[in-house]
Amino acid sequence: MSAKKASSPASRHEWLRAIKRLVVKVGSGVLSQGGIGLHRPTLRELAQALGGLRTRGVEVILVSSGAILAGMEALELTERPKDLPLKQAAAAVGQSHLMRAYEEAFQPRGLRVAQILLTREDLRHRGRYLNARNTLFTLLGLGVVPIVNENDTVAVQEIQFGDNDTLSALVANLVDADLLVILTDIEGLYTADPHRHPDARLIPLVRPQDAVDAFCEEETGSAASVGGMSTKISAARRATAAGIATVVAGGRQPGSLERILAGEEVGTFFIPSGSRMRSRKRWLAFASVPRGEIMVDAGARQALVTGGKSLLPSGVCGTRRPFRAGDVVSLVDPEGRVFARGLTNYGCEEVERIQGLRSDEITAALGQKPYDEVIHRDNLVILATA
Repeated sequence: MSAKKASSPASRHEWLRAIKRLVVKVGSGVLSQGGIGLHRPTLRELAQALGGLRTRGVEVILVSSGAILAGMEALELTERPKDLPLKQAAAAVGQSHLMRAYEEAFQPRGLRVAQILLTREDLRHRGRYLNARNTLFTLLGLGVVPIVNENDTVAVQEIQFGDNDTLSALVANLVDADLLVILTDIEGLYTADPHRHPDARLIPLVRPQDAVDAFCEEETGSAASVGGMSTKISAARRATAAGIATVVAGGRQPGSLERILAGEEVGTFFIPSGSRMRSRKRWLAFASVPRGEIMVDAGARQALVTGGKSLLPSGVCGTRRPFRAGDVVSLVDPEGRVFARGLTNYGCEEVERIQGLRSDEITAALGQKPYDEVIHRDNLVILATA
């Protein structure tokens, strides 16, 4: 898919009027309405809203928390488990309850649902990333509503997303969504914690260049909630950096999603960057995990960032941590800042042997020259912090 240049609409309504593919994330605080266990009327209202979008030809993917919540209800737990084995057990018990509740909510609308459970490892591995992408597109083509959740029953610290806000941004990138909506139990991004500061103001619009701060506490302080507002800002930044508009808004009131898509001033709207990344570059920027690092000089950094060039051996100063040809690596500038990520054509030992050389000197150093570039520009992405 080629990169698409985004227009600059004058209003939120114009941004939202041409939505064709939507990812909606709903948190435990919304699904429980602040209590313990699933609030079935909320699930039915959500199913009605998503069913209406399907009728209008909009493809929808739901990223849903709630497996642990449903397990808490089934196991009669009064507070969210804190240790990993009990979390995984609650998720194992609750996942089937959650999906049954969604099936019951969507069935009267004539819609089928499908369960997709992911870990970060599924998305950091390129082949598994593409398999997940193909499965989701096939389900959408069949008219099925995919319901995505973290695979809490097997997730451990090294592979878990930690919250479904992050997962929702990765899924939005995975499926080339036009819009990500994060429904929570706070009405959007405020200037301060509205629970503690009555004078806190809702921030209706965030542009890519805006620096925003938010309180980083639990959303409600209830036994059901996981991620705070900081994770939602981070998710919005991930999505908008790839050109995907994002809305963070309250989801407890009926009709919230319909109002958002109608262009009403609901929640906080994060304006996307001016261009859409290609699929491979989205994976590099947001889902992949670098195996090592390549240090480059100032001239190479400038050529990569402003000139759109490939990384040649002449601009390389050294490597850190072992990596092999085909691995994802981070690029580090002379000040020690990571500014790019890419797929390397050479392993770390080969890079160290050819660093500082011209491309026509590679054969003499290695005995062969499969590539002129250490990283080709088509396999490289400049990070938003660069």
